[in-house]
Amino acid sequence: MDNEERLRRWEQRAEPYLLLASLLFLTSYAVRVLMPHLSPGWHALWETVTVVSWGVFVAEYLARLAFTDNRRRFVRTRWLDLIVTVLPLLRPLRMVDLHERLQRRRQQPRLALEARVMTYSGLSALLLGFAASLAVLHDERYAPGANIRTFGDSVWWACSALTTTGYGDSTPVTLRGRLTAAGLMCVGVALVGAVVGSFSSWLMRRFRQEGES
Repeated sequence: MDNEERLRRWEQRAEPYLLLASLLFLTSYAVRVLMPHLSPGWHALWETVTVVSWGVFVAEYLARLAFTDNRRRFVRTRWLDLIVTVLPLLRPLRMVDLHERLQRRRQQPRLALEARVMTYSGLSALLLGFAASLAVLHDERYAPGANIRTFGDSVWWACSALTTTGYGDSTPVTLRGRLTAAGLMCVGVALVGAVVGSFSSWLMRRFRQEGES
């Protein structure tokens, strides 16, 4: 068995554990942000969960890198995996890539192309919006002059950033908050655009079929 085959089998076996680690990471991060007044013991517990789950991501990426024959090509072609390993809050983006790899193993995809794009892009946008809301609230809550003080404020900000509406009533004032906002807007344009474009494509196809019939 060559290294590429080992890599494929490793990815198949590791995916459920990575999903569990992703849920634990997001949950532990959410608890620490939304419950800032936890007792020291509970805070240390959830912080340990965050660090351990992040360590799982790093160990899994290094293991896959060790299995591959061409490491430079692996890093170059799997750049998204490296980004979400360094920045675990972006892991919802892996959902799109994972889904496409799983679909290539099937001869007959169960969903139409437009439906698949809308489903996975929409779900990724929701998860990223939630993660960005937590990150911005963590940085902005106690910052001088900040107007994002509650989770509701951060969710409202994330919705306007994802859709590039930009009402301006809730804006980050810290450097990390603004960097998060810039990243969310860039990714949001792509994900929301994919959903709208796929829906438009589906409508056009339906109208064409009805016209032909």
